[in-house]
Amino acid sequence: MRKFLVILDDSRECLNAMRFAAMRAANTGGGVEVLSIIPPDEFNHWIGVGEVMRAETRERIEVHFEVFAKWMRDKQGVDPELVIREGVPVKEIMAQIAEDPDVGVLVLGAATGKKGPGPLISALTKQAGELPIPMTIVPGEMSKERLQAIT
Repeated sequence: MRKFLVILDDSRECLNAMRFAAMRAANTGGGVEVLSIIPPDEFNHWIGVGEVMRAETRERIEVHFEVFAKWMRDKQGVDPELVIREGVPVKEIMAQIAEDPDVGVLVLGAATGKKGPGPLISALTKQAGELPIPMTIVPGEMSKERLQAIT
């Protein structure tokens, strides 16, 4: 089964990427794999403190994921899977794509505003020629209705 890989983070544009991935998966008989990446610099503390922070971060990610997962299951009939990785975001995205042969499309949400589409999109578009799968960039301002129409 082809999976849509979507990145879960704290950005506003993440919501449209999640919606797009779930709608496309529902309409094409695919699946959704949600990837959350914990940057390596978040735990540069004492070992005990770092482990507690790591556990709290994972718990926060799982709670955040469950909100999206419930919507995907209830509204789209898609049961997403969560993958949590630690490391440099672009490297971890590339590693996840390489390790999971079922991933067929990378879905990213584009930020709005003058700062550009966001650091992930900026970094990944520079490597777009090396990606083994297509990348779909979903505008952050796109309405639910428009997303539904194009998926």
